[in-house]
Amino acid sequence: MVTLAPKRHAETDLPPPKPVNPLLRLWRVYVVRRIVYALFVIWLVTSGTFFMVRAMPGDPIEVIAGRLSQQGMNIDQAREQARQVLPYDPDANIFSQYFQYFGNLATGDFGWTISQRDTTVLEQIMKYLPWTLFSVGLGVVVAISIGMTVGMIMAYKRGGWFDHVATQIASTVSAIPNYLGAMAIVLIGSTWLGLFDFWDMRGRLTEGVEPGFNAVFIGDALYHVVLPVITYAFTLTGAWALMMKAATTEVLSEDYITIAKARGLKERRVGTRYVGRNSVLPMMPTMAFQVGTLVGGAIVVEEILSYPGVGQLLVKSISLRDYPVIQAVVLILTCAVVFSNLVVDLLNGWLDPRIRSGEATEATK
Repeated sequence: MVTLAPKRHAETDLPPPKPVNPLLRLWRVYVVRRIVYALFVIWLVTSGTFFMVRAMPGDPIEVIAGRLSQQGMNIDQAREQARQVLPYDPDANIFSQYFQYFGNLATGDFGWTISQRDTTVLEQIMKYLPWTLFSVGLGVVVAISIGMTVGMIMAYKRGGWFDHVATQIASTVSAIPNYLGAMAIVLIGSTWLGLFDFWDMRGRLTEGVEPGFNAVFIGDALYHVVLPVITYAFTLTGAWALMMKAATTEVLSEDYITIAKARGLKERRVGTRYVGRNSVLPMMPTMAFQVGTLVGGAIVVEEILSYPGVGQLLVKSISLRDYPVIQAVVLILTCAVVFSNLVVDLLNGWLDPRIRSGEATEATK
């Protein structure tokens, strides 16, 4: 009697799966890839800034020596004294300076300023950064509030005269760069129409007003921040109105809105509880992105409006060849833009899992 051998299952013929490298498994995580990309961009910009500022014509020694020579000091003595006040060794190899700089950054040390002795870079920046965040943040809040309100009205009245007029205005305004908006506000509002005194509104505070949690300080700070806020709001409101109109129009076509109206719910409740909330949710990542890009783009606006923020600090530091301050400001502005992009990517990945799965598939190819 012949005994037949048992049939082998097809699975037993397959080779055993290869072990996955732990680093590759980690790289497949969406959040890890986004963070690595963000850190790479920050390193690339910071390194490029380090070498480019040293390639600019002139150097801190010549700038400081020039100021000392104007006070009657011999030029050679001025150069020697300038070398002594520098917070780093100018004769050291540039790559040694580079690695020392990043070593200090790893410990949170931004160094000392060149233009102001006995002042750290961080202390210098903290005199300007809060004012930039204040003006940009207030401008974004105003733009979002007005833009979303107008956008919802445009969606509810789509096809009517208000929709057509508001859409044309929003499209035109959204195409204007913020620095052109700043110049237009000063030229039209102050020079031509005389609606406000630009020279009186310059700066952060009126001379003699001391910072403090009181009505005088708060009122004066709001008075001086009006022009930057109007500039940011003017150039952002149009884009927000158009985005809100598109999002609201899409939500209004959903079945649950029709059902809510059929149930007899008041139009106001439907608009606030269902339409408004679901229209705003997809736009949340854009809010984070605009705050970051505005902080990075505030340089020209602050210079035009004479509002002392990090943008004006950067321009002044470039003219003085204050390398540590230039590097720190560029690093902070880069981090603001990169971090806002990172938040947008992570929020988009959280809201739409297809983004994460799609990138995971590409990473394994």
